[in-house]
Amino acid sequence: MEIEIREFTVKRGEFLLRPVSLTVRQGEIFALLGRTGSGKTVLLEAIAGMFPGDEGEILYDGVNVMKIPPRRRKVGIVYQNDGLFPHMKVEENIGYGLKMHGYSKEERERTTERLMELLSISHIRNQYPGTLSGGEKQRTALARALALKPELLLLDEPFSALDPATKQMLYKEIMEIHRSFGCTIIFVTHDFKEAELLSSEVGILLDGELLEVTDGKRLMKEKHCRKIEDFLGDRG
Repeated sequence: MEIEIREFTVKRGEFLLRPVSLTVRQGEIFALLGRTGSGKTVLLEAIAGMFPGDEGEILYDGVNVMKIPPRRRKVGIVYQNDGLFPHMKVEENIGYGLKMHGYSKEERERTTERLMELLSISHIRNQYPGTLSGGEKQRTALARALALKPELLLLDEPFSALDPATKQMLYKEIMEIHRSFGCTIIFVTHDFKEAELLSSEVGILLDGELLEVTDGKRLMKEKHCRKIEDFLGDRG
């Protein structure tokens, strides 16, 4: 799925997301990089349809989706805090969306089994979220987001609370998900190395303004405007 954003703005209280124009190509892994409070999550949730903007448009494959509700947008989303239902076991969490969309028990079981195997969480299928490690929770949240085969996967700092070893494992799994599902991925991060490692392109969002879109692999090699250089800091 290709995402096109045209002069999109949001005002929430004192915060203003200045007009954003951006294209994320089909099948791309795109990072939204910036400090906390810069508007990254606001833009991500607007793409998902969580709230309307004040001006501008968001298009999926050339179709304006501003009036299409989130449940009809073929989008999966994973947050930093995972958002799992605490009263449901891992397998039930993963299959919840399928159940709400009317899939049969056999279809739900087949899909959840495949996703648990893909993300190496079959062994925790009968556990509740409160008993899981941070990495296990995020794998479960990823599986739930993927259950309905989204064409667009949105990730809101899903690795920020994890230890370095778990992060590295999940980075590999994100790349495997990308290869297996072929979906477009947009993820929010404040970690330069994470953006450089995972993304093909990076949009740098600071103080509510999209300042630049650059090649992910050249993020730390190229020179940028003063504001971005201050954000990136000393690179030796």
